Amino acid sequence: MSQQPAQFRNLAIIAHVDHGKTTLVDQLLKAGGTYRENQEVQDRAMDSMDLEREKGITIKAKNTSIHWNGYTINIVDTPGHADFGAEVERVMKMVDGVILVVDAYEGPQAQTRFVLRKALQEGLLPIVVINKIDRPHAEPLKVREQVLELLLELDATEEQFEAPFVYGSARDGYFMNSPEGEPPVDCTPLLHQIVRHIPAPRDAEPDKPFKMLISNIDWDDYVGRVAVGRISCGRVQKGDNLFLLRPDGSRVQAKVTKLFEYSGLQTTDSAVGEAGNIIGLSGFEDVDIGETLVANPEDTALPFVEIEPPTVQMEFSINDGPLGGRDGKNVTSRVIRDRLLREMRTNISIKVEDTDLAGVFMVSARGTMQIAILVEQMRRENYELLVSRPKVILKDVDGVKCEPFETVYIEVPDDCANGTVRILGNRRGILENMEANGSGRTLIQATIPTRGLIGFEFELVNLTSGHGIFSHLFKEYAPYAGEIITRQTSTLISMENGIARPYALQAMEERGSLFISPGDEVYEGMIVGENPKNIDIPVNPTREKHLTNHRSATKNDSIQLTPPRIFSLERAIEYIEPDELVEATPHFIRMRKRILDATARKRAGIQEQNLG
Repeated sequence: MSQQPAQFRNLAIIAHVDHGKTTLVDQLLKAGGTYRENQEVQDRAMDSMDLEREKGITIKAKNTSIHWNGYTINIVDTPGHADFGAEVERVMKMVDGVILVVDAYEGPQAQTRFVLRKALQEGLLPIVVINKIDRPHAEPLKVREQVLELLLELDATEEQFEAPFVYGSARDGYFMNSPEGEPPVDCTPLLHQIVRHIPAPRDAEPDKPFKMLISNIDWDDYVGRVAVGRISCGRVQKGDNLFLLRPDGSRVQAKVTKLFEYSGLQTTDSAVGEAGNIIGLSGFEDVDIGETLVANPEDTALPFVEIEPPTVQMEFSINDGPLGGRDGKNVTSRVIRDRLLREMRTNISIKVEDTDLAGVFMVSARGTMQIAILVEQMRRENYELLVSRPKVILKDVDGVKCEPFETVYIEVPDDCANGTVRILGNRRGILENMEANGSGRTLIQATIPTRGLIGFEFELVNLTSGHGIFSHLFKEYAPYAGEIITRQTSTLISMENGIARPYALQAMEERGSLFISPGDEVYEGMIVGENPKNIDIPVNPTREKHLTNHRSATKNDSIQLTPPRIFSLERAIEYIEPDELVEATPHFIRMRKRILDATARKRAGIQEQNLG
């Protein structure tokens, strides 16, 4: 049965990270009859990637839909982390309104401002959900005022400023039109607001020839690439001939081989796609986000949202170390390059460039976390590679060297506030505002070079024993702020290849903390520990105790070693210096010097000093 545009509601769910977007989608799916009465409700059902479920964050924007009271409500769940902002930006062209989720205790945060600004600029109408009203110290009415102030600050139109507010708990599955309203029951008040306040697709014209902007790329094991978007004009069905309008002005013709609708937790085959609906279609082998599909080859392309440019970049290269090729299967420069190019086609905020060096590729993105996620995905797909420390992308503005700066928002226990300000100062941060919120925590706002944020989270975690939280937002390019020293220590570097021995590690502990355990494989140039001095120290982790008549091999059994420091991939990437690399394989994270041979490394250091 065909549906008219008036029966569709297309919306994105936007919020700061961890304010409850994905849990809210769970409840809407439940309310829309996705689950049978006896079926177990899956928590965070839209977070389908392993990494999303492990980290508790949304990385990729995803589509679903529910059917309620004769309406099809298409929902896009978006990431809340700043590094994945491009995922938010591109879906704005698919929807007509947004549900802005705000924590009833934390209020609007950095990413709340970013995603709301993008939505308002696209002319989208918001519904505000004040979530987690059951939290201790929650202040839903105070947060309402903060959201209204933010709407004014972001130049919302009168229609946008009149956004309805809904209060509730996504975790417990209830919403109300007032925090002191009727006893909570279910999601019905929110669904009524969606149908009433999110407009039907405004530009949907069913009587014109088919036209659709591609806002996402999906993959189907049977038909390959799937172009996802909202149909602006006309209708489409399997077998139709369409034209793909490319940015360079060329046109490619192909036949639609399959149509998909997004319903509940799965995609379903569809006979026809109607104007106003969000669909997926296959048939074009080479299709990219931002391109337009049309039935009339003389038609013009639809405009695509402008994506903010990358601010950091890292080198990806083949693993040329002594242990290279032992753990993973995908190890050649060709397969690594193909994988990076494939990522660039579905992740529009990632840029991949070849370099002058064979087997070395430069990957640019919005933030360190985004690149670390890509490396982690590649590890899980059996790749081996080396990655460098992130560096910011500099620009020349009117003859002045400029670098990206971020606004950082930090919340720490009161007794950690001065230490946090000191860390910011060491990283060239400038304090903008600092105030106690009255509940034992201090709110700090500062401007800091993007360089200064590399490794900042780990310093904050150590200072606050895990009680500090922070978020950041790109602000501007401004003049270079000068040198930033983010690591005050140096390293212990292996001089030998072999197996780490307890006797050798016991002696090394006197010089610093260890990153390896007895039995680990090591090689020359590998970083095996940290020392507090400002000079790298060569060590031999493979040395064994020479046995005599008076000493036996069982003496080693009494050696007690401090447990080594274990680095996550993200921590290792931010820990290394420019002359170091992270070796990422399916089962191992190692850190090493770029130049493994000690003599060659020393010679390169002397040459660099002479050039300097």
